[in-house]
Amino acid sequence: MTAEAATVTAYIGIGANLGQPDENVRQALAALQSIPQTRLNAASSLYASAPVDAGGNDYVNAVARLDTQLDANALLLQLQAIEQTFGRERAFRNAPRTLDLDLLLFGQAQIASATLQVPHPRMMTRAFVLLPLLEIDADIQIPGKGAAADYLSGVADQPIALLADGLEHNP
Repeated sequence: MTAEAATVTAYIGIGANLGQPDENVRQALAALQSIPQTRLNAASSLYASAPVDAGGNDYVNAVARLDTQLDANALLLQLQAIEQTFGRERAFRNAPRTLDLDLLLFGQAQIASATLQVPHPRMMTRAFVLLPLLEIDADIQIPGKGAAADYLSGVADQPIALLADGLEHNP
């Protein structure tokens, strides 16, 4: 990364439930390291969770923390390009997927555009986002919403299981 552009910390939600989801998530973590002007600096453990508002196989989920000099829209385009290399199809809302990469947080930004909403609008209601997010940053604040930990009680009824320790993913 160059010194000219400001560096922003971004958090990426990662999920997959088609093909070999655990391997897809691991490969996605590696792919995040190839994003220009961006460095992967932490990754959570892998978690298994049932689909929310959808059918299909259980998901494998994780959260990654990136330092990037890209703006939010450029980072989103990079994430979508990675999804495409994994064969992501958007057949319908909440369709099963080979890979899903969600821009959860982008520094302290609050963005509401036709293509991007940050903080991710449903992150506070998903155990598969909150648990891995809090694993890599226990004190994380969600801009405009407060402490992420404050939302845990609202997702306590969502089944989620630890699959693999995240230490193997931390550079």
